[in-house]
Amino acid sequence: MEPDRTLAKEDVLMMLGACPERVRDYVSGLDENRLAYRHGPAFPTLREIVLHVSQTGAAADSALRHACVEGASEVDAMAALEPDLDGAEALAPALEKLEDMGRLRRRTMDLLRGLTATDWERVVSDPGMGELTVLDFCRLVAAHEMGHLSQVRNLTALLPD
Repeated sequence: MEPDRTLAKEDVLMMLGACPERVRDYVSGLDENRLAYRHGPAFPTLREIVLHVSQTGAAADSALRHACVEGASEVDAMAALEPDLDGAEALAPALEKLEDMGRLRRRTMDLLRGLTATDWERVVSDPGMGELTVLDFCRLVAAHEMGHLSQVRNLTALLPD
């Protein structure tokens, strides 16, 4: 997985800041039955995507704080983008988890907006991806979240009336 280096820092900030609210806009009026609707065997449910976005967003935000606040030189970027849902997490109310992630993301956005140019170019190491800058890690997270936002939009369009 390679970061999209055509994304400017401002674009990345906009995408990261918008994701929780945009997902919430798509799913906030849906009841649990509609969130659990599976269009076909190969399709995830909206609930599964919302939980995944919430989990990965929280994990990515935690990794960013670990790198930017605690000064860690190693960040497990891949684990942040593809965390395993444990049993309790998989049963959590999806919209509540999304709200939790939104609150966490607002704090992360404050942190990111305060970074200097040097902070953005700081190199961190990922066990599977090698070295990447904080900006490249944010690019990966933003692209990942935008992909899931498209999934949410498409699946809401497929919901039966």
